[in-house]
Amino acid sequence: MMASSYNAKEEDGHHSGASSHGAAGAVKSKKPDNTAFKQQRLPAWQPILTAGTVLPAFFVIGLIFIPIGIGLFVSSNNIKEFQIDYTGVDISSPCYSCAKNFSWNSTTPCVCYVPFTLNQSFESNVFMYYGLSNFYQNHRRYVKSRDDSQLNGDRSALTNPSKECEPYRTSDGLPIAPCGAIANSLFNDTLELYHIDSNGTSNPIPLAKKGIAWWTDKHVKFRNPGGNNNLSVAFHGTNKPVNWRNPVYELDPSDPENNGFINEDFIVWMRTAALPTFRKLYRIIQKKPNTTPTLPSGKYLLTITYNYPVLSFDGRKRMILSTISWMGGKNPFLGIAYITVGSICFFLGVVLLIIHHKYDTRNNSADIPN
Repeated sequence: MMASSYNAKEEDGHHSGASSHGAAGAVKSKKPDNTAFKQQRLPAWQPILTAGTVLPAFFVIGLIFIPIGIGLFVSSNNIKEFQIDYTGVDISSPCYSCAKNFSWNSTTPCVCYVPFTLNQSFESNVFMYYGLSNFYQNHRRYVKSRDDSQLNGDRSALTNPSKECEPYRTSDGLPIAPCGAIANSLFNDTLELYHIDSNGTSNPIPLAKKGIAWWTDKHVKFRNPGGNNNLSVAFHGTNKPVNWRNPVYELDPSDPENNGFINEDFIVWMRTAALPTFRKLYRIIQKKPNTTPTLPSGKYLLTITYNYPVLSFDGRKRMILSTISWMGGKNPFLGIAYITVGSICFFLGVVLLIIHHKYDTRNNSADIPN
């Protein structure tokens, strides 16, 4: 409702002394249109919070969340996981010599051997991850340091990479492929796993290197330059990243479907992590067709070709073996969060119910003092 002193001419931008300017033409009205939306006449619903609606809501949320949380927590605990740190910080570590002496400029690979024991068998498919700590892939300049057009096989971006890739855009006067800080820091340790049987014989565990990347990344976002099936010709006129030993077309020369920009190890690394401590899928140990465990309990040997120095930034490296469930990998946080929220809601429901019964004065409103 408008006040009685409302002046339509003033709202339209006119003043009492503006009549002499009428010949200049009418000024467009600034009043809102007479519609339900602009005049705030739309129907609205506002819930009235009463004990009869709030208390059941708290109890229902609690009774739903607590069982879900327990199920998630139990499912997460049933996932088997084993991890071993092979950074080589301690002098007693088998990789201590490699960690101290190896650098990005080293030309000779350093190999170390880490024995370990699995106390329980791993059934079904087993996923091997590498883990890094204190590595900030979420840094803004690091995340932007890539050229998605180049990674998608664009010929013009191959020879003229994006300026976001600086200072890893060119090398020795040639464009770098793939350019940028993310590609330049590609994780390149080589991990091999052996099972030590009762006779002391080392039996290699077959590790599947395909199927570790997202399907959309493999088939949509990453493509090799077209025009030639010979990748060395397709990448002619480009240079390898500064910290790489081999060019991109030699990431997996034995398998054309896993070489160049579509190499799955490279694709997995290019999907940056959100936190400084992360893990990335390295290999898959396929389930055996019979009832034999995929990884029986016993002694194992991890052979590491140490190519990735991390001590310069106080980083850590880990190898993780893990099974999965319907909810993914081992992560108790989600179950704990559901149990916590459900317990808090149930507790608040009990407290509010007690307060409601103790201090409810609707039937005794006449006794309330002034």
